[in-house]
Amino acid sequence: MNRILFSISVVAALAFAVAFIASASGGDQTVVATTTTPTTTSSPSSTTGSVEVTEGPVTLPEQLLLSVGDWETDWTRRTIDLDELLLGIATSDPRDVIAPLDFPRYESVEEASQWLVDNEIGVLFEIEGVARFYPLRILTAHEIVNDEVGGIPFAVTYCPLCNTAVAVDRRVDGQVLRFGVSGLLRKSDLVMWDDVTQSLWQQITGEGIVGAHAGTQLVVLPTATVTWGDFAATHPDGEALSQNTGFRFSYGSNGYVGYTGRGGPFPQFFQDDFDDRFPALARVVGVRIDDTAKAYPFSILSELGVANDELAGVPITVWWADTGAVDNFDSARPGEGQVIGTGIAFLAAVDDQVLTFAAASPDTFVDAETGTIWTLFGEGIDGPLAGTQLETAVHQNEFWFAWSAFNEGSPVLGD
Repeated sequence: MNRILFSISVVAALAFAVAFIASASGGDQTVVATTTTPTTTSSPSSTTGSVEVTEGPVTLPEQLLLSVGDWETDWTRRTIDLDELLLGIATSDPRDVIAPLDFPRYESVEEASQWLVDNEIGVLFEIEGVARFYPLRILTAHEIVNDEVGGIPFAVTYCPLCNTAVAVDRRVDGQVLRFGVSGLLRKSDLVMWDDVTQSLWQQITGEGIVGAHAGTQLVVLPTATVTWGDFAATHPDGEALSQNTGFRFSYGSNGYVGYTGRGGPFPQFFQDDFDDRFPALARVVGVRIDDTAKAYPFSILSELGVANDELAGVPITVWWADTGAVDNFDSARPGEGQVIGTGIAFLAAVDDQVLTFAAASPDTFVDAETGTIWTLFGEGIDGPLAGTQLETAVHQNEFWFAWSAFNEGSPVLGD
């Protein structure tokens, strides 16, 4: 029943790499349709403008054909070169070998505090007044949680190879999609699949890249990566994803020990050139507003405390605090390892008033306009705006190589 070991064992990941390399050496490409001149169309996107979709007969790389040849995916529609897709799990059909959670359970802060560690990190996701904490120790094993709150179907997703947590609305064209782990990777990032059209989706962007939904942009919902201790203190009525998942697996160990000590991602899963402005596995807060994207490296934020900025005409503020949050890949056990701190991005306007922030203490912030004191979670706690909650900007905490690969040439704080 335990089908998720592929996801959390580095040894297994390397075994997949060997299988991938062996299969790739068996030939060039197998033609699955007569080659003709492809056409391109434009598909509107809610966050990135229009995306070019190529339509026409296609060839599949041989190593993919062995594993995806029976899929009902419409390979003739794509926004990418299919050669960019790499096989992450060498099996006849790798879909959901890493098993998503389709029936997640949750428990109270009091219950979860019996097994979660204060300085371990997870994903904070709030929807319809419900605040939830998704521990990375569980997300690393399952990568996708499909759920619904208040009639809004959503998925909380995580790619451990890129350290990207992304929540998306699962509604597309009036249908509710269930997302799964395809077993394919692109630029080392998780490629998801849906159960309605069997289209492929890029986890880090929420964009459909192959199939009927190629060029479709999912609505990305705000999240933040925080410590359990901070979540529990600020959301005492919140919920935590339960480790009682229905899978016979212990979530108390880490299969990626030492990953961030590497010079970069596994080369068999990332074959592009690196942007050498920062170390490949350095952490950044990546923020995107409409078509404008910018990275805020932890290394710079930790010196500044606050970065006040404007993207696409929208004022934002990016905060960093030494919360004791630790590197989830640095130790075999959650809550142990190198301290990395916490970075969060907010929209910087309240009732049309743009605020300018500065660090007030190790874990609080103050705005220059009203003198209100704010928590790291964007809640005003003292001053004229006490009780006000800043709106979280759509952002990700991720490795630099992943951000720069999908946002090539985008500006960086300090440029």
